[in-house]
Amino acid sequence: MKSAKAGNGHLRDFTTDPRVLLIAAIAVVVATAGLFAGIVLLKLIRLATNIAYFGQFTLAELRLEDTPLGYAAVIVPVIGALIIGLMARFGSEKIRGHGIPEAIEAILLGRSRLDAKVAVLKPLSSAISIGSGGPFGAEGPIIMTGGAIGSLIAQMLPVSDNERKTLLVAGAAAGMTTVFGTPIAAIMLAVELLLFEWTPRSFIPVAVAAIVAEVERSLLHLPGPIFPFSGTMEASPAGLGGWVLVGIASGLLSGLLTQLVYACEDAFLKLPIHWMWWPMIGGLVVGIGGLIEPHALGVGYDNIANMLDGRMIAAAALTLLVVKAIIWSVALGSGTSGGVLAPLLIMGGAMGAVLSGILPEASPGFWPLLAMAATMGGTMRAPLTATFFAVELTGNTHVLVPLIAACATAHAVTVLLMKRSILTEKVARRGHHLVREYRVDPFALTRVKEVMTTNVESVPATMTLHGAAAFLTAPDTRHPSFPVTDEAGHVLGVIDPPAILRWRRAGMHRKATLGELLAGSKITLAYPDEYLEGLSDKLLLANVSHLPVVSREDARLVGYVGWKDLMRVRSKKLAEERDRSALLSFGVRRKAQHSAGDPA
Repeated sequence: MKSAKAGNGHLRDFTTDPRVLLIAAIAVVVATAGLFAGIVLLKLIRLATNIAYFGQFTLAELRLEDTPLGYAAVIVPVIGALIIGLMARFGSEKIRGHGIPEAIEAILLGRSRLDAKVAVLKPLSSAISIGSGGPFGAEGPIIMTGGAIGSLIAQMLPVSDNERKTLLVAGAAAGMTTVFGTPIAAIMLAVELLLFEWTPRSFIPVAVAAIVAEVERSLLHLPGPIFPFSGTMEASPAGLGGWVLVGIASGLLSGLLTQLVYACEDAFLKLPIHWMWWPMIGGLVVGIGGLIEPHALGVGYDNIANMLDGRMIAAAALTLLVVKAIIWSVALGSGTSGGVLAPLLIMGGAMGAVLSGILPEASPGFWPLLAMAATMGGTMRAPLTATFFAVELTGNTHVLVPLIAACATAHAVTVLLMKRSILTEKVARRGHHLVREYRVDPFALTRVKEVMTTNVESVPATMTLHGAAAFLTAPDTRHPSFPVTDEAGHVLGVIDPPAILRWRRAGMHRKATLGELLAGSKITLAYPDEYLEGLSDKLLLANVSHLPVVSREDARLVGYVGWKDLMRVRSKKLAEERDRSALLSFGVRRKAQHSAGDPA
């Protein structure tokens, strides 16, 4: 019993310490800054829209389809794209794209450091892009901007890289909450997409930031939920079939949109002109698309409201889907600035409106809502985020089960059909591989006694230096190192050829015993009840490949463990996932084996 306490007394479910409270307090400041950055971005978008399409320096809500420009409106997205190209070329190239891949790259590869230029230029470029008709949402840019603010605040403080990452993500979560009023979805986005871990040290500050942003948002009387929806559908086998069908269709649409975006990006890469001019080409396509379907321009939140109200007919929805998909893919592939979330909602919702006629009867707007969430979840590979996002956007918890059914189905489709999502493909194209599967480290579940060698070959402390050299170089020696023990079985150290060579060079006498040579030396030991997680750290810090394992009761040698034993644990884990066998055969296997031995 004493042994167990000695070995496990320091172990806890979580490694988080009280410092998380300090980071959570800093996250409050980050949330407030992210909130105001989000509000500024939304105001900038409206201002840029009114200047570009109406020539008015006002924050009034003017609709793009009411612009007096007529056919001249085609040139507006081109001018906006030119400005963005110049900002990216001479300001910061990181403002290109929709922001989330850049945030991921900063988290994983850049020690969570984002430039102050990004915090200023990203919202400004996005406001110009969306305000000049770009078919984007504000969420990607504000996630990038909020993340940049969190990173900048963290860079001014003595924090670790992990803490800086947490504050970056806290700013991103606060920004997303500001735009949509969806704190739970913002937290889930952090967990599913940005943190690359699931620990209290990161979850608590991010949750604090999202909640604080939501409270401050309500104090400023910002609307929430922004797309109220009270419809529902009774659970039934037919309904379940419809939910799954919407999920499959959304997953296929997600794959198509992802391929379309990167096909456009590849096409732009082949152009013999500098990338600074690419957004202008994308802007021209956007302008032409706007003449065909004006509702495809800008953030298009009115489209979402119309779909949820059931006011969008199938023909109009199909036109919106096709035009929005084309101009969004081309514009995003050209490297302009803008988000993906709102466009995914619109395109998914339009597909849902088109399919409503062949799906089981439900409340008006129900099928578009499911398709919105499933398309978002499938494309971003974040099904939980998409589910809670739709619930918070609408304020309707009665659609939670249909939403998770559709989002999980879409997620399954995209995971099986595509190697990467629209968010991680860009990072992968820059030569970096991402893994978005979180598992418990097998080292944290396996004890030393489960993998150590128990039949240990050791050498006595009375062996001379000359005898040790002969022993280690003998043809029948099976190991590169051996523990040295005294008469009581206590470990004095470990010998290997480099150790012998060091003693020889130091002028030690050939008849000196190993006990004399190891006297007073520091030895790193392992214990049978400790976990491999700690053992790997010991091997690394001691810069050795093997460690003696001793009993906690009497310190006697009971085993030997090395890095190869650790690797076998990894191999065993892979075998558990790869090898398949039936544990309950009910006699079938026995009969099969018996019949296999019978004569034909």
